[in-house]
Amino acid sequence: MTVDPAEHFAGAREMLRRDRLSAALGMVVVRDEPGEAVVSMVVREDMTNGFGITHGGIVFALADTAFAMACNDDDAVTVSAGADITYLASTTPGQTLMATARRRSRSGRTGVFDVTVTDETGAVVAEFRGRSLTTRRVAGG
Repeated sequence: MTVDPAEHFAGAREMLRRDRLSAALGMVVVRDEPGEAVVSMVVREDMTNGFGITHGGIVFALADTAFAMACNDDDAVTVSAGADITYLASTTPGQTLMATARRRSRSGRTGVFDVTVTDETGAVVAEFRGRSLTTRRVAGG
């Protein structure tokens, strides 16, 4: 399945309009503000592992997309310097996951962001902590 992220994320920031993976996974931007972002996704059958539950990499990808949006709030390109995730509950196809990312601290070129992933009932599915590094590159440059 080929998805055009520019079409999928029409009106979103340039960074996301070029993000083929997030578009292919069906992610939807719910909120995009400086230092904070919310991204949702409906779990599909092809996103499950051998036990029929959502693959951990899919949950990580959702959290990572919200993290990327929250830490790229200006023209400087900010990337992940590392991230950890703790899985707290499993989900299955048909469920909607919501990743809420918030900046906890930023000092110089580094930052710390927490992302909470919940299901449609508000139950916490995973907790993600991302560490960012702002590069000397400018977006679009």
